Amino acid sequence: MKSRFLFSHKYKPLGWFLFLTGMVLGIVLLLNDIDFPNWEIQVFPLISENDVFSNPAFKLSTNNISDEVASILIIIGGILVSFSKTKDEDEYISKIRMDSLIWATYVNYSVLVLAILFVFDLSFFNVLIYNMFTILLFFMLRFHYVMYKSKKSVNDEE
Repeated sequence: MKSRFLFSHKYKPLGWFLFLTGMVLGIVLLLNDIDFPNWEIQVFPLISENDVFSNPAFKLSTNNISDEVASILIIIGGILVSFSKTKDEDEYISKIRMDSLIWATYVNYSVLVLAILFVFDLSFFNVLIYNMFTILLFFMLRFHYVMYKSKKSVNDEE
């Protein structure tokens, strides 16, 4: 993986902050039956819930945007954490990064195939929503675990 496509190392703390903030907000939204926080604003939907022909999509409507904010925070934070250079980026770390991305893709789609086979109705829709974030989560977990393991083995050899 060419390092020219990676962000600077200084963006990693910002990425962790955004990712963890989005996760906390997402968990709060997931655990509450009420719309909390209730951030109702006017939005401009490209596609409407109603029939497109009877109710045009390009019309302002009111929506609670807290779930959209949580999703965007998780995605942007996850991308910044996943694709920011390490302090000492080299070919070995690039190989770990590439292997972790491939592994995360395989695991993510394996989970999705199992969900397609065994999860139905509205529960499947929830699985699809979580599946948007799991590839970043699997990548971050594996990449940082392998980095930790390799750093620990180097320290043990010294």
